[in-house]
This record gives sequence, structure tokens and C-alpha cells, in this order.
Amino acid sequence: MRSLPEAYRALVIGSSGTIGSAFLNLLRADPRAGEVIGIHRHSSPAMDYADEASITNAAEVLRSSGPFHLIINTIGVLHTEHWGPEKKLADLRYEQLEALLKINAFGPAMTIAKFTPLLDKECAIMGMLSAKVGSIEDNRLGGWYSYRASKAALNMLLKTASIELRRTQPNTKLIALHPGTVNFKLSRPFKGEQIGRAAEDAAKDMLAVLDGIPLSESGSFYSYSGEKLPW
Repeated sequence: MRSLPEAYRALVIGSSGTIGSAFLNLLRADPRAGEVIGIHRHSSPAMDYADEASITNAAEVLRSSGPFHLIINTIGVLHTEHWGPEKKLADLRYEQLEALLKINAFGPAMTIAKFTPLLDKECAIMGMLSAKVGSIEDNRLGGWYSYRASKAALNMLLKTASIELRRTQPNTKLIALHPGTVNFKLSRPFKGEQIGRAAEDAAKDMLAVLDGIPLSESGSFYSYSGEKLPW
């Protein structure tokens, strides 16, 4: 990460997941990195989007480990053992809509609110994993109602936060990232094993995007390939 200072401090949220652990390993292997911390549902402190208090608590505990130059959030959900993405309107269920909004939008929004004060005031990046299917303009196939809506909500929350941060923390880049199709649990039911890339490749590409995007692009939505995506 050449855009960050020598011995930079990084935090990976959701570091027990496939993509999160890939980010953690890559950052720890960077000779320019200083301290690299990973947190997840079973870490200490723990971070669990089913428990709002855990977000506040984790931020408070980690305050003494900061300021951080890089924070990456990888927490998200597409499906569970009980339900998958909706194919039609008749498949919509209140419980599913509520669950995905909570994990994919509300949790990340509270993470932005609680963790941006932990960022270095001179040079910092916060990357939040979103998804291309959250783009309203790019939606040509329909379906996947709750997942699309939750990621679109995340994008709006991130964009709005970036406007405030331009005033309060003008040296912070806040970026939404599309990881592409990755071979991991989230994508396996959708041929991820056949068409997906290794998590290490996806994480490496996204770090390169975060590293290369100018500060003026804070509040933008980018693909792992470096393509700027429409909201």
C-alpha cells in the first residue's frame, strides 16, 4: 500500500471469512505495514452485526490501537441454509428483507459511524465491500430483491457519509468495493467454484484499487478491476 505511510496500521473487519482472511494475510505480508489487526464474531473484541452493542464496544476497545490508516469491512450475507436470493416477487419474505438489510446495510453504516473516528486524520482509507448487483442503474436481470436492496442501501449510506467526511476528515477516502465472483461459501450455490476467482486474487485487486484511487474519488463505487460503477 504505497499511498499509506511507512508502518501503517490496518484493521480488517470480518477477518475470519474467506475474503477477510485473504485481506489479513496480504496486509500482514506487506513489508510497509506496521500493525495489522483482524476482528470477527469470535475475536476479542468481537464484532457481530446481530448485536449492535458489539460494534460500539469493538470501536472503544480498538481506539487505543489506532489511529488506523486502513480499515476494510468484509462482513456481508447473500443467503443462509434457510433461504436464498429471491427469483420473483412471490418469493419476498419480510424476515429475509429485514435480515439482509441488518447485516449488509445497518451493520456497515454503524461501522462507518463508530470506526471513522479511529482513522488517522492525515491519511486514511476505509473500504466497504458492496456488490455490483446493488447498482440500480446496472440492474438488467431483476430478482435478488433483498440482496440488491441491502447493497443499494449500503451504497447510499456510504455516499452520504463521504460527504460529511469531506468536511470533518478531508484526508479520508471512503470507497465501496465490488469484489467480483469469488470462490467461497457465498458464491458456491451460484457456480462460484467454476467461475469464481481465488479470494487472494480478489483481495489483491481490491487493495490495488484502494491504493490507486485519488482522494477526490472518496464516496465512489469501484469494481476490483478498477472500473468505476454506477450507483
